[in-house]
Amino acid sequence: MLQKRWDKSRLPSRHVTEGPDRAPHRSYYYAMGMTEDEIHQPLVGVATCWNEAAPCNIALARQAQSAKKGVAEAGGSPREFTTITVTDGIAMGHQGMKSSLVSRDLIADSIELTMRGHCYDALVGLAGCDKSLPGMMMAMLRLNVPSVFMYGGSILPGRFHDRDVTVVDVFEAVGQHAAGKMTDEELHALECVACPSSGACGGQFTANTMATVSEAIGLALPGSAGAPAPYEDRDRFAVESGRAVMALMENQLRPRDIVTRHALENAAVIVGATGGSTNAGLHLPAIAHEAGIRFTLEDVAAIMRRTPYIADLKPAGKYVALDVFRIGGIPVILKALLDAGLLHGDCLTVTGRTLAENLRDVVFPTDQDVVYPVSRALSKTGGVVGLKGSLAPDGAIVKVTGLKSLRFEGTALCFDCEEDAFRAVQERAYKAGDVIVIRYEGPKGGPGMREMLSTTSAIYGQGMGGEVALITDGRFSGGTRGFCVGHIGPEAAVGGPIALLKNGDRIIIDAEKGTIDLALPEAELAARRAAWQPRKTDYQSGALWKYAQLVGPASQGAVTHPGTAAETHCYANI
Repeated sequence: MLQKRWDKSRLPSRHVTEGPDRAPHRSYYYAMGMTEDEIHQPLVGVATCWNEAAPCNIALARQAQSAKKGVAEAGGSPREFTTITVTDGIAMGHQGMKSSLVSRDLIADSIELTMRGHCYDALVGLAGCDKSLPGMMMAMLRLNVPSVFMYGGSILPGRFHDRDVTVVDVFEAVGQHAAGKMTDEELHALECVACPSSGACGGQFTANTMATVSEAIGLALPGSAGAPAPYEDRDRFAVESGRAVMALMENQLRPRDIVTRHALENAAVIVGATGGSTNAGLHLPAIAHEAGIRFTLEDVAAIMRRTPYIADLKPAGKYVALDVFRIGGIPVILKALLDAGLLHGDCLTVTGRTLAENLRDVVFPTDQDVVYPVSRALSKTGGVVGLKGSLAPDGAIVKVTGLKSLRFEGTALCFDCEEDAFRAVQERAYKAGDVIVIRYEGPKGGPGMREMLSTTSAIYGQGMGGEVALITDGRFSGGTRGFCVGHIGPEAAVGGPIALLKNGDRIIIDAEKGTIDLALPEAELAARRAAWQPRKTDYQSGALWKYAQLVGPASQGAVTHPGTAAETHCYANI
């Protein structure tokens, strides 16, 4: 096949492939077996988060080979590279979780540095685990080269006692075991079957939440987020993603042309409609930051609040990602929302067409109960609600999907780290009506803003999920359920009101009104504020120290650099 001759005079790779001065550079490409034609074609980074840390990422190397095939077929020269992931399921419940959110920004940074250092012209990015999805999308917007994102796919559900199970069932089983409701043998049997394949956690937890976002925001091909990791459909979509990025180069359609304010609003809508992870309240502002758009936790929560909940997915519902795939995938959810007038259909996508054009031929299936039409929504309010008040002046977030009551009033039971709270839960050293407070776990104070899935799951496993609330300046897994308020800001480490709480203080949380307040006289609060002293963490060197110096508030995405608004030149234009 006769390949297109590319004019590289305006492409980044001209700095490493064109002209006599670049003979030393070209010698390296010859050393790797590239032909002269391949060297003078566009160089396309194919980035994955492949590793052997967890099943989320283990299938990405296979899919990368298919993406490279698509790039090559369309006249590009693929250059594969990998970056890190920190997998929450393994990092959960111990000090390792401090590395999780930090990894999101390191992933974006490492992709940026690899692309900049080697002057790649475009990017296909494949990611499988919670923080790697937003990290990959953040890098695409930061670089603003033609880019296509692809999810590595979800895990297949396990089967236990004739029902589908996920890893969250195992976390909750730990609580059941501690309460004497599950034997050692039953717990072992569950852990052996809960995760039967490669792929990311199967419920609408953070990975699948951000995978739905990738389609809604327009950075992924329609339908590409649906198939489970082991399915060969993923390889087909990988080939198509490779071809698509070359079409984007041809048309000079870049990520910032796609990720507009309206596209971000579409992303927030689908999170609310699917009862998605509260972590979207961190990641959407961070993605927006890379596009030069101010889109805060408050903006995300306001959109989700007015979005009907239509997808009956775990952790609050019955179904998993495989069930969504079987009825037609994410396009079915988008179609239901578009037909109800809840999406901006005129947003551009990586197909070169608008969202509405992509969905034109999608038929909503009526013979299923995984996704409902908006006219028969499971609830009128989306799965996540923002809160503000005297306890969280900068805001907080709570997942209300599955809650029987949207109001909780109780007394504070304070812990200055997750380990102490988890130990108290395991020992049943709490009672109905308590508001369990876990503080000094925010972006700076952790450092790293840990998830609290081990603690919340243990509470639920003990049958106390409806009897207590839990609030934190840290965050929650997408698998968390119960009355759990996260992202409380300002965080304790900077002297936010959560740092001033004492055991027995009265706390009122009203998700209907969107408030979270401390029933305490202002004079008492002022006295406590005057007596408060900042704390040092145990992390006074290394990556976590560096992160704590740079990271901003959770309400603005916990980002670590000034963002595109401060940019004086764009990498894509070098």
